[in-house]
Amino acid sequence: MVEAAIALIAGRQHGYITRAQLLAIGVGRRAIEYWVSTGRLIPVYAGVYAVAYVRRTPVARACAAVLACGERAMLSHRSAASLWGFYKHWDEPFELVAPSIRIRDGIKVHRCRTLARQDITRQLGIRVTSPARTVLDNAPRLTGKRLSRFVNDALRTPYLHVPDLADVLNRNPNHPGAKRIAPLVREPTNSPLEDDFLEFAGRYGLPTPVTNAHLLGYEIDVFYPRERVIVEIDSARFHMDRDSFERDRKRDVVMLEAGILTVRITDERMKHEAEEEARRLLEILVARRDDQTLTVLSNSVGRVPDTGARRTRRRPAS
Repeated sequence: MVEAAIALIAGRQHGYITRAQLLAIGVGRRAIEYWVSTGRLIPVYAGVYAVAYVRRTPVARACAAVLACGERAMLSHRSAASLWGFYKHWDEPFELVAPSIRIRDGIKVHRCRTLARQDITRQLGIRVTSPARTVLDNAPRLTGKRLSRFVNDALRTPYLHVPDLADVLNRNPNHPGAKRIAPLVREPTNSPLEDDFLEFAGRYGLPTPVTNAHLLGYEIDVFYPRERVIVEIDSARFHMDRDSFERDRKRDVVMLEAGILTVRITDERMKHEAEEEARRLLEILVARRDDQTLTVLSNSVGRVPDTGARRTRRRPAS
């Protein structure tokens, strides 16, 4: 009976069990001491034992760290991001949130009094901060493109959704990560190049586009639906092979047949000819959309060269 209970508990906890759990199922203190002396239980932290052998995977070790800090402890910050897959590697010490600070080798404990019920969950059997709360807690450590990519990568997993991120920001407006994340609460981008374009668009007052649109069976980097303009960001690193070149040009023709214009800019021009690229794109949008709002926007970037499309617009009869 006791054997089965130990196997069940340890099986749910990546091979670990706590002293409190052993006592609760009827294992006495002397039995625990005896099993430790024979190697059946292996101490890994005070009050936490590996059953039969020590599991070395990062997930198993993170589980043991959480058990070592009490029933209300949970994985948090960078360790939580690793558990959710927002980071591809694990760093030490493991980071946790717990009601009280317990000094344990290889564990860093944070105290937090603002966690709501929806901020706490389980992943792979381990208590952990929710995906949205995990992103919020990591935000103060990241800046610029690293933060943008972190949030985008998290949103592209099955675990984090835009409404969840908006909710955690609304509930924690004074959190040091809230203001940093707020501009990034949008549908995720696919790549750093798209992140660069959104930053470029905001800097020069370009209209906000749709990213990752699907049109005519293709996935589009950036799309202005009202103007029916696609913007593709080309990079020598990703667009130099012959197959990519031919595939991209075929798509351009398919889109043009449907009345959708494709504008190609490069990451190099966005960096070194940014103002000129912004003016050029705004001029194209002006020509594609009979809306005076864009004409006003173009003035925020600089004087837009006059075009035949603009000169031939009809004037109201006097």
